[in-house]
Amino acid sequence: TPLGADLSVRRAADDAPVEVLHPRWSAWSFLVYAGGFIVLDATVAWFAYLASQSGDAGSAAWTLLIFALLLAVALGFRRTEHPIAAGVFAFVALIAWVVFLSALWTWFGWRSTAPTSSNLHGFHVSQLLLELLWLVAALVALRRFRFPLIAAQALLAGWILSTDFLSNGGGWSAVVTLFVGLVYLAVALAVDAGPRRPYGFWLHAGAGLVIGGSLLWFWHGGSVEWTLVVIASLVYVYFAQLVGRSSWAVLGAVGLVLAAWHFTLEWTHVQLFFLDSGAGNSARAWVPPLVFTCLGFVLVALGLLSARRSRQVGQ
Repeated sequence: TPLGADLSVRRAADDAPVEVLHPRWSAWSFLVYAGGFIVLDATVAWFAYLASQSGDAGSAAWTLLIFALLLAVALGFRRTEHPIAAGVFAFVALIAWVVFLSALWTWFGWRSTAPTSSNLHGFHVSQLLLELLWLVAALVALRRFRFPLIAAQALLAGWILSTDFLSNGGGWSAVVTLFVGLVYLAVALAVDAGPRRPYGFWLHAGAGLVIGGSLLWFWHGGSVEWTLVVIASLVYVYFAQLVGRSSWAVLGAVGLVLAAWHFTLEWTHVQLFFLDSGAGNSARAWVPPLVFTCLGFVLVALGLLSARRSRQVGQ
């Protein structure tokens, strides 16, 4: 099929072949993704509108209907051999599933908030059940649709469930988060070595975000701590070269920018020059452009060094 021409299909070496979709960038794939996420935005608006027009029972019924429609669309695309569109709508349907569960819990008089990192306080069985059902649904959808983007929701649900179950916010949640990130990294490295390598992008991105977030929780105070952030960011960039995953380099660059932001504020006591023009009135107005000029050249140097190593490996 025309869509199949732009897919990289990988098969496992066992008796039951497993196909993992690997979408390639093209005009049609961009339009499918864009359309799917616009539908997602519209779906959120529909949820808000219908909730305002009906009671708890009616809201639960409407969200169930929307979830069923989105799932039907995803399955329909899958049957007609449009796997990318099917995967995108399965991703949207998963979000509708979580909203439906939240509305159902509200109708039942249980905890009504959707699972987010701000709810990691206290032990709530209904909240944990919602998060578990989200994770299970994401894993089932991932197995059925073989669409790597769905792994992002599985990772998010797994992190929220783990931290919610094992911690109560604060520093201990950061410790649990770091552990979860290391587990994700181990799984990512294992996946990279097998036929499910396309899943590795989201596993590596999730591991980098979770590990980096936990480190920033511990290292966000004085200059010494932000120096550790700089070191960790450089390790991220180096690690990207080792594993061949650019997401680590992107996150490392973000860490360097955040550190530069801190040192600029520390040395000038004004906001960043590209966010506040008042920096020009400071006695050290030259510091922000100097810091970010140096940062820009550092990133370019790291990029060129990475490119040279890649060529050497290729030889």
